Amino acid sequence: MTDFEYLKKYLDNSKLDEGLKRLKAGEPVQYIVGNVDFYGLNFTVNKNVLIPRFETEELVEKLIIYIKKYFNKTISILDLGTGSGCIAITLKSKIPNSMVVASDISNEALEVARYNAKKNNLDIEFINSDIYSNITGSFDVIVSNPPYIAYDEEIMEIVKNNEPNIALYADNNGLYFYEEILKNAKNYLNKQSIIAFEIGEKQGLDIIKLAKKNFPNSQIILEKDLQQRDRFIFILNNLA
Repeated sequence: MTDFEYLKKYLDNSKLDEGLKRLKAGEPVQYIVGNVDFYGLNFTVNKNVLIPRFETEELVEKLIIYIKKYFNKTISILDLGTGSGCIAITLKSKIPNSMVVASDISNEALEVARYNAKKNNLDIEFINSDIYSNITGSFDVIVSNPPYIAYDEEIMEIVKNNEPNIALYADNNGLYFYEEILKNAKNYLNKQSIIAFEIGEKQGLDIIKLAKKNFPNSQIILEKDLQQRDRFIFILNNLA
């Protein structure tokens, strides 16, 4: 679907001209329309949250496969840096026998995520937290699509000029959040557990090193997206 077709689908004729002006000015069509489809669900989005992408749908799809393979009980899931809530809400939708907690440092993002959970009639606990700062308990799954762009990395102008920088960029050449999540993860994981990340396409080997440092006896799997780019890491802890 082209951007123009997307506008026509969601905007009535009285708003179409204004929508086209915003589109030509370089604003993402999803922000103009105010929503995006993700894994069969519809999510409200605005400039306080990243626009959910196809790669993140792939992360969710792959994670669901791992969960169904290794768990046959009610499971607990922690989504760190939830943004619009697309990961947490979709997982809750597809795995009804789950307890899902979703956190974000941005209260504005959490407001969007809470709205999306209500919009999709799903019960999720949302917490304002800087990574684990306000998280308690332990989980079977920790999943995150954190900020992973280095500050000196070139990205598309439409992304740089519109989407929230707090959700895009990270210190340590984009690795900061992976390192922080991994080095403290054992305090929030059950013995048998999964960690799932979306990553930058050039970060795979560096994140594997971080994973091996913190989980030396776990199975660490690097997977590619549909474009054959390194995009996902799964860490399986004490799972046969």
